[in-house]
Amino acid sequence: MPKIESIEKVLVIGSGAIVIGQAAEFDYSGTQACLALKEEGIEVVLINNNPATIMTDESVSDKVYFEPMTLESAIKIIEKERPDGLLATVGGQTGLNLAMALADAGILEQYGVELLGTNMAAIKKAEDRDQFRSLMKQLGEPVPDSDIIYSLDGALAFAERTGYPVIVRPAYTLGGFGGGIASDEVAYIKLVTQGLSASPIKQCLVETSIAGYKEIEYEVMRDASGTCITICNMENLDPVGVHTGDSIVVAPSQTLNDPDFHMLRSSCINIIEALGIIGACNVQFALHPETSEYFLIEVNPRVSRSSALASKATGYPIAKIAAKLAIGYTLDELKNPVTGTTYASFEPALDYVALKIPRWPFDQFPSADRSLGTQMKATGEVMAIERRMEAAMQKALRSLELPIDGFRLPAISALPTGDLLELAMKPDDRRLFVLFELLVRGKTIDELHAITGITPYFLYVLSNIVTEWQDLKSISWNTVTAERLLQAKKLGFSDQQMADVWGVPAAEIWGQRRSYKITPAYRMIDTCAAEFRSNTNYFYSTWDNDADVDRSNDAKKVAVVGSGPIRIGQGIEFDYCCVHSVMAAQKLGYEAVMINNNPETVSTDYEVADALYFEPITAEDVLNVLEFEGIHQVILQFGGQTSLNLAKALEEAGITVLGSSVDLLDQMEDRDRFYAFLESIGLPTIPGTTANAPEEVLPAAEKLGFPVLLRPSYVIGGRGMIVLHDQAELDAWLTGADKAFPVLVDYFVTGKEAEADILTDGNNVWVSAIFEHIEGTGVHSGDSIASTPPLTLTDVQQQKLIDTAKHIARQLDYTGLFNIQFVYEEDQLFVMEINPRASRTAPISSKVTDVPLVQHATALLLGVPYDELGIEDMYNGQPDFTVKAPVFSHIKLPGLSPVLSPEMMSTGEVIGTAKLFEDALEKALTGASVQLAQLKQSSTIFAAADSDSSQELDAFRAQGFTIVTEDQLSFNEWLTSKDAAAYIDFSETPDASRMAQAAIHRLHAWSRPETADAFATSLKIQSERLKGVLAQ
Repeated sequence: MPKIESIEKVLVIGSGAIVIGQAAEFDYSGTQACLALKEEGIEVVLINNNPATIMTDESVSDKVYFEPMTLESAIKIIEKERPDGLLATVGGQTGLNLAMALADAGILEQYGVELLGTNMAAIKKAEDRDQFRSLMKQLGEPVPDSDIIYSLDGALAFAERTGYPVIVRPAYTLGGFGGGIASDEVAYIKLVTQGLSASPIKQCLVETSIAGYKEIEYEVMRDASGTCITICNMENLDPVGVHTGDSIVVAPSQTLNDPDFHMLRSSCINIIEALGIIGACNVQFALHPETSEYFLIEVNPRVSRSSALASKATGYPIAKIAAKLAIGYTLDELKNPVTGTTYASFEPALDYVALKIPRWPFDQFPSADRSLGTQMKATGEVMAIERRMEAAMQKALRSLELPIDGFRLPAISALPTGDLLELAMKPDDRRLFVLFELLVRGKTIDELHAITGITPYFLYVLSNIVTEWQDLKSISWNTVTAERLLQAKKLGFSDQQMADVWGVPAAEIWGQRRSYKITPAYRMIDTCAAEFRSNTNYFYSTWDNDADVDRSNDAKKVAVVGSGPIRIGQGIEFDYCCVHSVMAAQKLGYEAVMINNNPETVSTDYEVADALYFEPITAEDVLNVLEFEGIHQVILQFGGQTSLNLAKALEEAGITVLGSSVDLLDQMEDRDRFYAFLESIGLPTIPGTTANAPEEVLPAAEKLGFPVLLRPSYVIGGRGMIVLHDQAELDAWLTGADKAFPVLVDYFVTGKEAEADILTDGNNVWVSAIFEHIEGTGVHSGDSIASTPPLTLTDVQQQKLIDTAKHIARQLDYTGLFNIQFVYEEDQLFVMEINPRASRTAPISSKVTDVPLVQHATALLLGVPYDELGIEDMYNGQPDFTVKAPVFSHIKLPGLSPVLSPEMMSTGEVIGTAKLFEDALEKALTGASVQLAQLKQSSTIFAAADSDSSQELDAFRAQGFTIVTEDQLSFNEWLTSKDAAAYIDFSETPDASRMAQAAIHRLHAWSRPETADAFATSLKIQSERLKGVLAQ
C-alpha cells in the first residue's frame, strides 16, 4: 500500500511536561515521528508545551504551538490549521486522552481530521478496561478474574467474592497512576477511592492478584495489510506486582523456553490483529514460573517507555516506522534504516543482552514512600549492553551514578542481616543491593528465591558477581595474571572496583591491563545479529569477543558526553543541549561521537551522532571510547554535573576539556574560592563561610546571623540545600541523617531572584534571555515560576545585571555557555551562583530569542570566531512574554512534601507565551496543572493558621472561592470533600505532612504567597475570557 496522498498536513500531539511515568521517551518517539512525516513531504504541526524537548524545535516540526495540552487548545489549533490527519500515538497517555476527547467532542468529524494509525475503536478497546476484558474473553485469551467497577460498593463486592490481595487498575491513566495492590480492606478502600478519582471516566478494573508470576513484555508492530512482527520480547527481573517502569528489564528474555516464547508471541499477534492496531503496540503478560499458564496483563496501543527501550536494545526505529505505517505504508515497503538491505518486516535478532535499571529519586527524597508496586515511581533509567548478563548488570550499576562501591551500597552493607531479609521481602529501590549483600553474607540462591519470587537464574547472575569479587579478594595484586584480570573484566568489573579490592590506585590497574593488551572490543548493534552485512554507527563495548568495528580514519573528531539517566535536577534539558552540540559539530565538519546510557533520549538515537556509544559515564568507560576513536578533545559543558564530574580524570589523562579548566570548575564550586573570585573582580559577596565539621556549623551561623542557607558543593538540583531560620532548626538538621562535610554556610539573603544564560569566547559576550523568578529567594530556580523578559525588574536593574554578567564572563577564562543566578536585595545586586555549564534554561532561552545558544557555544569551543556567529543579526528582541511553570510528580511519591525549598523537586516544566504577562502566566499554569484538581468558583481553599489573612487570598475570595480554616472544618474532613482544591501554608515552616496529603489527593498545595498570587491572577484571566465568550 502506498502512502495516503490525501494526508498533506498532520497535527501531532506531544506528551507535555516530564512527569513520572511519561518522560523523555516521548521526546525521542515524537521527534522520530515528526521527522518521518516531514521526510514524506507532510507538513507537521505540533502541540506540545514542553520547551526542553528536541521535538519542539522548528527544525523538527514546521509549526510548534506551546499551548496547554487541553481540549480547548487543541480545538483552536485544529480550527486554525485544518490538518488532514492527527497523530496521537507518540504523545503517551496525554496524547491518547486528548485525541479521545477530540473524538468524543465531535471535533475530528466536524473538521474532517483523520486519526492516523490505530483507530479510535481499537484505542478504546485497549484502554477501556471493560471493553478490553470482553474482547480478550471472546479471543479466548486468559485474563485474571476481574470486574469493572464504578463505585466503592462494587469494588467491595468483588473482594468479598475473591478475597485478598486485589489489584486496582484505573482506566486511562499513566504509569499505573492511582492503582496498586491491596492486601486488606483498609488498603483496598483507599486504593479504590484513589483510583476512581484518578480515572478520567471514573472506572477501575479490580482483579485477583497474580503477583509472583514472571512478567514478560512483547513489543509488536502491525501494518494496515495485517502483517505483524515482534520487535523483541523483554523479561522483568521482578515478578508481577512491580510496575514494569520500576523493574529491572532484560532483552531478550533469558528464562523462557522455546514453546513458551512462541506461545506468548502467538498470543500477541492474535491480540494485535483483533484490536486492529496500526503501528506500535506493547503487550504485557504474566507467566507462571513453573508451568505454561499465562495471563494477559495489559495492552498499550501506542509507543511507550518500552518502545523506546526496545528501539535502543535492538536498533529498530519503532516510532519512525510506526509513523510511516500511520500514513499508509506497509512493513514490506519500508527498508530497515540500520541494515539498508533488509525490510522493516524482518524481525530483529540480538546476539547480546540489553539490561535496563530504573533510576529512582529516593536518594534525594528519603522521606518519600520508596516501596514499589503497580504505580511507577522511577524518574528515569539506564541501559547497558554486553555479551554476558553479569557484565551488563555491572555496567548498568555504574551508569546509575549512585554512591556505591561496585555492587554494594554502603547504607545497605551497614544493616544487620535480619533487616536485610525483611527488606528483601518488600520490593523497593534498594532491593538489588540487598540481594547482593545477602549473597555476600552467605545466603543461598534458593533462600533468596523463596522470599522474593525472583527467578533463580537472575539470582545466579548476581551470585556469580559476588563469587568473583570474593575470589579477587582472596588473592593479592602482585600475583594477578593476565588471564585472571581478563576474567574479571568479562564479568563486568571496572578498574576502580578491582583497585578497591586490592588497595591500589585505579591507574595502576589501567596500566597493567594495557601492558597485557587487555582492552575492550567494540561491536555494532545491527538488528540482525550479523546475519546480514551492515555498517552501523551504534556501538557497545565488550571484553568477551573480538571487535567488528574499525573506526580508524583521518576525520576531525570531537566527543560529546551525555547526562545519563533523567533525575530530579538533571532532566531532558541537558539531552537537548547534547543533541544540539552534536549537530553543531557536524555542521563544522567534525565527526561527532556521542557517549551516553539513557535509552529514553534523542541523543541515543543512532541517527543523531556519527558514532553512538552506549556506555556508563565513568572515567574508565569514557577514556576507553576516546582511545578507541583516537579522540583527544571532549565537550562536557552540556551534560550537566554528570559529565562535568569527569573533567579532572580526563584532563589528567591528557584529554583536552574544551571550554574550561578543571581549576575553574573547582573555583566556581568551592565557596571560599568563589567569593574570593568575586571580590577580586570588584563584586560584592553574600556573607558566608565553610563548615568542615558539624561542630563548626553553629558558630558560623551565629556569626552570620539567622536565617542561613546550607549547601554542599558539586551537586545539581540544589541537592542537600536547606534554609535554617533559628538554632532549633539547625539542631534538628544536625541530628538528622548523616551529613557530608564540608558544608557551605551563607547568610540567607531575601530578595528577588533572576538568572541568565551567557555565551562567550572569553572576550565577546552575549547575554541571552533574563528570567525573573516569581517566587522570592529560598525556592530552587527549577521549582520557581519564571518570566522572560522580567516582569518587575526595572531597565536600570536589568542593565546592571547584563553589565555584571559581561564583566564576569571576561574574567572567567571560559568559553561556551554558562549560567549566572542573581538576587536583588532592594537595589543591591548579588551573584548567588555561577554554573560553568549549560543550564536547564538553555532550551527556553534558545527558543524565545531564536538564537541557538548551544550550537553557537559549540562553534566557539571548536574555534569559530565570535564575529562569524552573527548573533546580533539573529536577535530581534522578545516581543512576547514567556512564562515557565514547574511541573511536579508529588502524586506519584507519597510522603514527599511539596513545600518549596532550595532543593529542587519538579520533574518537568511547561511554558506559556503571549503578548501580555498575565495571559502567558495563565497558559503556563493551566498547562502545569492538568493533572491536578480544577480550580473553580465553587472550590474551597484550606488555609493553615496565620495564613488565612494573607492578601493573596483576597483575590480568591473576590472570585467566589471559599476560604476554610481549622476553626470551621477539620483538615481531614476538608481533604476528602468534593469541593477541596488547594491547601496553603505560608509560615516559615509549613506543615510538611499536610502538604504531602494534599498533593496525594491531587490538590494544589502552596507554601509561598507568590505562587498563590500567580494562580489567582491566572484564574482572573480565565474568568474574564469566559465572560467575553458568553457575551458574544
